[in-house]
Amino acid sequence: MAVNSKEDALKALSDVNPEHNFWVCDGGVLKSINDLLSVLKKMNKNVFQAHVNKEKNDFANWINDIIKDEKLAKELYMIKDRRKIISKVTQRIAWLKQKAK
Repeated sequence: MAVNSKEDALKALSDVNPEHNFWVCDGGVLKSINDLLSVLKKMNKNVFQAHVNKEKNDFANWINDIIKDEKLAKELYMIKDRRKIISKVTQRIAWLKQKAK
């Protein structure tokens, strides 16, 4: 799904249904893209690498499959650096908030 409307942006920013929460390998739970950003900022290297490495990008998959933000997911698939992912997610949240107004 592309984020084309105010409703799409609000949905992308809101909490997902509990059955679609993202369970971080250290026990943390992500309910929204905002949760992802705050957890990424504190996440240690080992936890990050368990979810993002040469073989996979769990965060991009979750954003694509659950949040339904294909644009952000495509960008994140290519990034393996935590700081760069934080930057992309921060930019996207700002854009979504603007779109949701």
